[in-house]
Amino acid sequence: MREMVVRDRLGAGIPAAGVGCAFSRAALARTMERDGRDAPFTPDALTEDYELGMKIGRAPRSRPSRAGSPHDRAGKGGRFVRVRAADGTLIATRSPFPHRLDAAVRQKARWLQGIAFDGWDTLGWASHPFELWMRMRDRRGPLVAIVLAAAYVAFVLTGALGAAQWLGWYKVRELPDVVDWMLVITTAAFAWRALVRAAVVTREYGWEEGLAAVVRIPVANIIAIIAARLALVRYARSLRGEPTRWEKTEHDFHPAERAT
Repeated sequence: MREMVVRDRLGAGIPAAGVGCAFSRAALARTMERDGRDAPFTPDALTEDYELGMKIGRAPRSRPSRAGSPHDRAGKGGRFVRVRAADGTLIATRSPFPHRLDAAVRQKARWLQGIAFDGWDTLGWASHPFELWMRMRDRRGPLVAIVLAAAYVAFVLTGALGAAQWLGWYKVRELPDVVDWMLVITTAAFAWRALVRAAVVTREYGWEEGLAAVVRIPVANIIAIIAARLALVRYARSLRGEPTRWEKTEHDFHPAERAT
């Protein structure tokens, strides 16, 4: 949600999140006319909601809602609207992530393949710097998985070498000062991100879920690493002519729900 606010302010394309979205018939018609199709998105798209939102984002707005805004100047057709009800709760639909590891990996792999790999083929890139940056950010998943995997390997090796030094089997060399400072900066950045995540979740679901959101970060990272490999394998198979597999997301559990 935080990213959607930034995208709206910058005038970048806003990907439809699959739920809580509304499309005008005129926007769908413009998209089909521009693509020369009888459907607003590619029939075999794995992330048709993302693709459709980005395509509508390229369409000119027929009636600007805020004159002079960056959104209107960029000619974008999508908007992010954040509204609360009278009791202060957000007006939104809730779509929980799968709670089983295998289902979560399959879902994440579909997102990665559809956005990072297939999206590169179907949507291409953009010349506007804000749009280009956001598309690079959308497609960072495979690279992030590589960095995460390397980080966890380094974490394990650091612990192993520390234990070896404590036992007198190995003497660890001192790190350069620049590496120490990089570790301090990246650790501070991680702590800030975890704090923001906890604060946002706490605001909507309470402090228990806010704390759990931080605890789940390593789990999410492991899912991202496994899913990136699966997405790459499936994309390579699709390049060889194998049909694309579209798997429905399993929305059957939410950690904030309590038995009554």
